[in-house]
Amino acid sequence: MSKIKLNKVELKNVKNVGVLVAEKVDNRKNNPGRPVNKKSARYIRLQKQAFYANVNDRFKKGNQFEINGQKYNYKHNNTGELGCIVNDISGYVCNVSYIGRTKVQGYSFVLGKKVSIELNLKTLKFVS
Repeated sequence: MSKIKLNKVELKNVKNVGVLVAEKVDNRKNNPGRPVNKKSARYIRLQKQAFYANVNDRFKKGNQFEINGQKYNYKHNNTGELGCIVNDISGYVCNVSYIGRTKVQGYSFVLGKKVSIELNLKTLKFVS
């Protein structure tokens, strides 16, 4: 049997062979390299969508909102159905029949008649 001896060969000027690539630590991957055009139609549309989603989430979570000086909040049912709007002073205010992206519809009965209620989520003032 013959023994084979391999010589150690050093590679020079070869990229990515045995060399760790340094990570970029200056957050360049989040910078597209140009300023954001805040007047573009796309940017304005995305900002509106983000605002609508934020307001809708705040309503569904039950954050307090103010209408005509009174504070209300939404309570959902645990059964998966839509809930109701309640007030701290009198309790129950109305049932919620629809929650959309920017609109909430509800109803209540006053003296045997059905009263429809519609809230515009874009104009609600949430209490922080």
